[in-house]
Amino acid sequence: MTIYICSIILTDLLMIAMTMHVLNYSGFNKTQKAWFTLTFISVMICSGGELAAHCGYYDPAFAPLLTSITVIQFSVAPMLAVLFSGALGLHRQARKASWFTIVSFIIQISCAPFGYIFFFDQNGYSRGQYFIIYEILYIISMLYLAISLIIVGNKFNHRDTITIVMVIIVLLGGIIPMTIYKVNVTYIAIGISACLCYIYYNDLIQQDTKEALVSNQKKVSNMQAHIISGLSNLIENRDSETGEHVARTGKYVKIIAENAAKDGVYSDIIDEHFIDLLYSAAPLHDVGKIVVSDKILKKPGKLTPEEFEQMKKHASSGGKIVRQILSGITDEEYIEFAADIATYHHEKWNGTGYPEHLSKENIPLSARIMAIADVFDALISERCYKKAMPPEKAFGIIKEESGSHFDPKLVDVFLAHKEDFLQESAL
Repeated sequence: MTIYICSIILTDLLMIAMTMHVLNYSGFNKTQKAWFTLTFISVMICSGGELAAHCGYYDPAFAPLLTSITVIQFSVAPMLAVLFSGALGLHRQARKASWFTIVSFIIQISCAPFGYIFFFDQNGYSRGQYFIIYEILYIISMLYLAISLIIVGNKFNHRDTITIVMVIIVLLGGIIPMTIYKVNVTYIAIGISACLCYIYYNDLIQQDTKEALVSNQKKVSNMQAHIISGLSNLIENRDSETGEHVARTGKYVKIIAENAAKDGVYSDIIDEHFIDLLYSAAPLHDVGKIVVSDKILKKPGKLTPEEFEQMKKHASSGGKIVRQILSGITDEEYIEFAADIATYHHEKWNGTGYPEHLSKENIPLSARIMAIADVFDALISERCYKKAMPPEKAFGIIKEESGSHFDPKLVDVFLAHKEDFLQESAL
């Protein structure tokens, strides 16, 4: 009997702990919290009633009080399956099944005065000749719970067969000893099952939330890609040479970054994530040119100093445009990465570039990589103001400007893999 009392007490303590966890858990809404709280409190009520009736300390004077407590216990017990169903998200089914409690309560009240289901006499609690009525109600409720578990598994498309089987086994482990061997361990089993259901449902919620997050991330990524594509097309519509330049330089920066990582150059910075950001943001490097007038952008001859000053504004404008357009639709890391490329890809290693005259490693690595790809493609491409230069001559110019215009480490990587650029430029 002592072990039984300790088990009941531990069950109640477990339900108190679970109730506190539910109330403080941010992953559930108010409705979900209410259903689980009702479930755990009901288990405590039933196990408390069980303890009062079978604790081993009995006085016949308490028979009326114990009868009332047991009526409540026997009425609430079949309701546990309904509460479980509500806690598992089947609110509509649970509300429809609530009549089951009313039927059970009426039966208990009707039978209690006659001792049909149970009674208390001089010797304490005894089962009545029609105790099977309670057992039938109880078994029906447990079957309802098992069906609810299966429905929930299908509803979430994450059917956890092992968990469902374990809950059913635990419940049977409580019901069979009660109905056949008159060993009252039912509420211990229910308490364990309640915890399993909570864990199961919480896991389903987490998986569902994770899938929703992944889906939203894909939508944001697609939106981001469409915006970048749209901006790039906008540039291309104004200047077809610049548009083709945008596409090619995106491929060049990826080649430089991948080879730098392989060669151990800036390997502490350049990883797969960096390369992905660089490749996706590179098409935005010339987005600032949308603020430059067509007169300057499409001028067939050399720009005057005043015109060149206007052209130079596309760098600082590009960074501002990137921040304004992408703000709120993508993460801050990507915005800053793309803005750095757009703003600083005309900075020079020796500090004579624009717009801020940054030098050496004060220039973001992404912009230093972009600078090489940008100049190389400009040299080998025909423009309205010049003819295309042979690739070998372009390689020579970039080599000459290593340490002045360009990062010497990146130039070494660029020249060590000339074949990759020749192959790409020939496409």
